[in-house]
Amino acid sequence: MSEASFFTDMLQSITDRGRQLLFSGSRNTQVAAEVDLQTLCEMLLSSRGEASGMALAAEILERWGSLESDGAQTFLHMLHEKFGPDMTKLDQAIENYRTDKSSAAIIALHQAAEPRRQELLRRLNHAPNGTAKLVGMRQQLLSSKEQSAEYHALDADFTHLFGSWFNRGFLTLRPIDWSTPAYILEKIIKYEAVHEIAGWEELRRRLAPADRRCFAFFHPRLADEPLVFVEVALTRSVPRAIGDVLDEGREQINADEATTAVFYSISNCQDGLRGISFGNFLIKQVVEDLRRDLPGLKNFVTLSPVPGFARWLAKSRSSAAAPLPSGVREKLMLLDDSKWADDESTAIEMERVLLPLAARYFLIERTPEGRPVDPVARFHLGNGARLERLNFLGDRSTKAMQQAHGLMVNYLYKLDDIVANHEALAQRGEVIASPAVKSLLNQNDESRRGGNGQQGSRPFAQIVNSKLGGGRK
Repeated sequence: MSEASFFTDMLQSITDRGRQLLFSGSRNTQVAAEVDLQTLCEMLLSSRGEASGMALAAEILERWGSLESDGAQTFLHMLHEKFGPDMTKLDQAIENYRTDKSSAAIIALHQAAEPRRQELLRRLNHAPNGTAKLVGMRQQLLSSKEQSAEYHALDADFTHLFGSWFNRGFLTLRPIDWSTPAYILEKIIKYEAVHEIAGWEELRRRLAPADRRCFAFFHPRLADEPLVFVEVALTRSVPRAIGDVLDEGREQINADEATTAVFYSISNCQDGLRGISFGNFLIKQVVEDLRRDLPGLKNFVTLSPVPGFARWLAKSRSSAAAPLPSGVREKLMLLDDSKWADDESTAIEMERVLLPLAARYFLIERTPEGRPVDPVARFHLGNGARLERLNFLGDRSTKAMQQAHGLMVNYLYKLDDIVANHEALAQRGEVIASPAVKSLLNQNDESRRGGNGQQGSRPFAQIVNSKLGGGRK
């Protein structure tokens, strides 16, 4: 029996004993059935016994699991309204701190400010499969379209607790290969979020060959559920297109012939853990493991999608204020034909137009918080990768054409530069990119002529270079 199974069985045994103590006998059973969820939650917070506490937690989560959507929303609303901070204690702690700024007063203020629901969630976590059920509870919260202060307060509590429960120290890295149990392989197929796996034969092509690797993070309380996984191709060069990696007829090589490890798909598996970052730890751990096992590897790169590019470009095209010269606007109308990429001359023309715009998208455009606008870019650049290369029509799938007009990107993980690259973005908002990517800002001939050739028009390349500080670095 595995350690995880033994622990789960032990929790279940204690819980069953607690249920017997709490709910045995016809009178107790009837009372238990009549008690509402709020009262059960109050009972759990005041419980001092281990067995009875687990039984109460299990009862609450069992009832939660049977609720319809409206009932689940009512429960979450109740958590916010009835299990926030004790305001009387908080007011008193604030007053005490104003006159006594000792460590004890600070601790008391911190404890009084913590919402009671945080302790409630900690106790619910003691139930058998409690962690998985609480992840499902947050998934229900995140699925709500409501973005009120109540929503954000509840999510802050879940995020705070999950950030501790799922920190790197609790995670285990496991290789996934063709000999991995089928029930886990089924989940790899299910959770693949970047390049769909059509079935078992396609999964075999991604796992079985000597030049393929896959790794996943697991948590001891979700023993059979991957949290995040990465698929890796071992190659002799940096690929420009996903077909170079996934085509059925590609050339296979021995692992020791490879010089490059390509991270071509990273998938988060648990919607309820959205925003709890595992991928940065995963990539760095996998790099270390691959370097140890395959010393011939010199390059560690991604082949990544650009999920926000088409949306940004559409918004720029529709805005008169966007700095797109009219000549570029006219050429972008070719994108309205869904078959544009099939015509060679059109594709050549669109490459000239799209790559400089993509360079602007990555190097200049920012969210209101000053971060890169593309979510995948935020992840890799925030991890210290360098924006290495933009690959025109790197992915011709329907999804990629809709999201990015086929664009793919290579991010380079050079271990000696990761810290400096991260600090450049975090401290100065600077995206570290290769000279080839930076040079793309100057390659739009129409922009260089001011679009329609009218006097006084400011060239597009000058606009973007001024924002980069004259194109330096």
